[in-house]
Amino acid sequence: MDARRKFTIKVSLIVAMGGFLMGFDASVISGVVKFIEPEFVLSKLQLGWAVSSLTLTSTLGMAVAGPLSTSYGRRRVLKITASLYAVSALGSALAPDFTTLVIARMIGGLGVGASLIIAPMYIAEISPPAIRGRMVSFNQLNIVLGISVAFFTNYLILKLGQSEQDWTHALMLDTHQWRWMLGLELLPAVLYFGLLFIVPESPRWLIMKNREEESFYVLNRVSSEQQAKKDMHAIKESILEKQDKTKVPFSELFKPALRLVLTIAIIVAVLQQITGINSVFFYAPMIFEQSGIGTNASFSQAILVGVTNLVFTVLAILFIDRFGRKMLLGIGLTGIAISMFVLSYGFHSATYTLNPKSIDELAVHIDRSELSGLMGKTFYSDVEFKNAIVESFGEEGSKQVESDLITAAIDINALLILLGIIGFVASFAISIGPVMWVLFSELFPNYIRGLAISFVGFINSGISFLVQLVFPWELSVLGSSLTFFIYGLFAAIGLVFVIRLLPETKNKSLEELEKILISSNKNNRSFSEEQMIKTNKN
Repeated sequence: MDARRKFTIKVSLIVAMGGFLMGFDASVISGVVKFIEPEFVLSKLQLGWAVSSLTLTSTLGMAVAGPLSTSYGRRRVLKITASLYAVSALGSALAPDFTTLVIARMIGGLGVGASLIIAPMYIAEISPPAIRGRMVSFNQLNIVLGISVAFFTNYLILKLGQSEQDWTHALMLDTHQWRWMLGLELLPAVLYFGLLFIVPESPRWLIMKNREEESFYVLNRVSSEQQAKKDMHAIKESILEKQDKTKVPFSELFKPALRLVLTIAIIVAVLQQITGINSVFFYAPMIFEQSGIGTNASFSQAILVGVTNLVFTVLAILFIDRFGRKMLLGIGLTGIAISMFVLSYGFHSATYTLNPKSIDELAVHIDRSELSGLMGKTFYSDVEFKNAIVESFGEEGSKQVESDLITAAIDINALLILLGIIGFVASFAISIGPVMWVLFSELFPNYIRGLAISFVGFINSGISFLVQLVFPWELSVLGSSLTFFIYGLFAAIGLVFVIRLLPETKNKSLEELEKILISSNKNNRSFSEEQMIKTNKN
């Protein structure tokens, strides 16, 4: 491997740490919800807000990151992003109340949104064409890796907090586990900020700012001198061409010519989130606890979720061009629907009974005198059982004992629940997770692609926010069985849509897809065609 390729890989890996921090920051909250709900006495919607607030501000981060990077440079925005992650980690770990915690999480959300836009943009702008795809894929893989590491460190901190070693007590790992889970992100955030100082500025941005000598120096570090000169010329032409184009109005998105592709894109954007993926990623230990396996086992099984997501994301990258987008979506949505129906059946079949033996095994902090209303009764749904717990212990007290009582009372096929969750994550990761963004880049014509992707991406983020916000409330009011049945129903409806309406985009050029998907009759002229007609008249 020559020095230029090594340099490209090194820089791409450093910048892709933004993806790692994004994945970590988004999913580390999964281990925290169990602790903050009783500590801050949160309602189910407040608990959902603690999780979803990050997604809300990440949408704002995506909106402002692009313009800021154009004005101040990609590298400077990445440094700001690293700083946001660090401030968020420290603020979350030290939060004295719920409001401070949410504010700190929202600060991290700005970093998440910026990372999602700027990290892959920078890598694409600095990488030679021959290895650009692999370099950009570092960012997606790092996002998935960050999710997996968050699940693992949550479990590690939980186990250390339960150990009897003096140093764990000195660090208060036994009493402040959730604070350590959130604060741990400070270490990679600071490392990321430091490493960005050895990363050069994007050569494309340097040319945009008329800093051609600096741009050539960077390009020459990733390719030969001759190729660097060619790349500089191509970048200049591209920038001039872009400057000459008339800005596409937002109303163009809703012209009849784009009705089909916009409808497809919106449905796919909604479908990706409404099947419940972020409910699983952000609440995995909570879901596993509902099956009665206990806190430790629920955290350890969450690690399997992360590993499964990582493995099947890699498989999706390998298979997407071989089998096509439509086939992967069809297989994935079938798997999602089946997995969710399996989960629904598993929870529907569960019963909850407290008997003398199970009561004897309860933690000593649970007041036995409060259990008289539960003793010997069999409940056939988790909602009924949870309501009975609230009646016995009160709203605040129930938050302290609910997990222990579910573990003691439930009779359920826990293996079936685990297989359902793993099957769902595998099906998502090999299909609609990564395939959605590929479809977005292919469905829309060149002249409006950037605007269209921003629009459907905003819808995707909005649905993600709502799913995360209401999930604890759904479990409390609708119950686990009905919640997962609804997710499975959405997946089944989406499968019908994919089979009937979605075209296969594999092995077709963007121009071929535009002819197939975009109506070009006289009454449905696109913006680009109208501009061409005006130009010819002049």
